[in-house]
Amino acid sequence: MSEPSTMGAPRAAAPADSAFAIPVRIYWEDTDAGGVVYHARYLHFLERARTEWLRALGHGQQELRQRDGVLFVVHRMEIAFNAPARLDDVLLVSVRVAQLRSASFTLQQTLRRAGDTADLLAASVRIACVDAARFRPRPLPAYLSEGIIDP
Repeated sequence: MSEPSTMGAPRAAAPADSAFAIPVRIYWEDTDAGGVVYHARYLHFLERARTEWLRALGHGQQELRQRDGVLFVVHRMEIAFNAPARLDDVLLVSVRVAQLRSASFTLQQTLRRAGDTADLLAASVRIACVDAARFRPRPLPAYLSEGIIDP
């Protein structure tokens, strides 16, 4: 098992400038020999928060694929690694909608130690909506773009 724990309820107190956050504890499997989180593991934490954010809005990704024939895929990501997370840290991984377009949206995501205000990591993530059968861009379903994913 290599997935980080979300330690109970998926929704946690979000940092003041975000709409949603989940807690993640850092385990040995997430770190290098010095107990510092390996850079690629942060992508797992960001993905987990995006998935839980959608679920908290009432939209599981499997349901979106089966019901509407849509998938969300990462199109572009920019990450600033500001400071390291370490073994046994509890992080809050946040998600905030920054921009909405007809077939994509951009999220701002941060990782902070629980109780801290400094961003260990800040990411801008552009998510494209694609047709599940053809993997071609398609508009977001109307119910998502009309209020659910509204910055």
